[in-house]
Amino acid sequence: MMERITAAQNAHDAAAFAELFAVGYDSSQPAHPGRAFQGREQVLANWTAVFEGVRDFHADLVASASDEAEGGTTEWGEVDWSGRHTDGTPFAMRGVLIVTVRDGLIAQGRLYVEPVDAPGGDDIGSAVEELYRPPEPAAGD
Repeated sequence: MMERITAAQNAHDAAAFAELFAVGYDSSQPAHPGRAFQGREQVLANWTAVFEGVRDFHADLVASASDEAEGGTTEWGEVDWSGRHTDGTPFAMRGVLIVTVRDGLIAQGRLYVEPVDAPGGDDIGSAVEELYRPPEPAAGD
């Protein structure tokens, strides 16, 4: 399924992409709970907007794996998406998709895909400071 997703994305075919999803598809982005939605129609709307906003959108499937289980097949895919927005600025996102496939269609998905920081962005020290806010060293330490 991950190869089919990537092929539809690289064909810039939102309708073919949406046809890979069950009518009642359940989508979540655990790091962004407000972005959850249901339904194939929303997949079509979302990816129509992607292809209109990033006309040279390109998807690479970096790695994938699958596991057969009761209730469907779970597939994992590491993705690298790139291109340019219509204003010419770079577009880049990377992350992991985890989908449950039932009856040949994606029934559920969890997306862990985030924008890539621009070169020269935060180094690891700055990221640790921002994310974890360790206490300041005590005077005399």
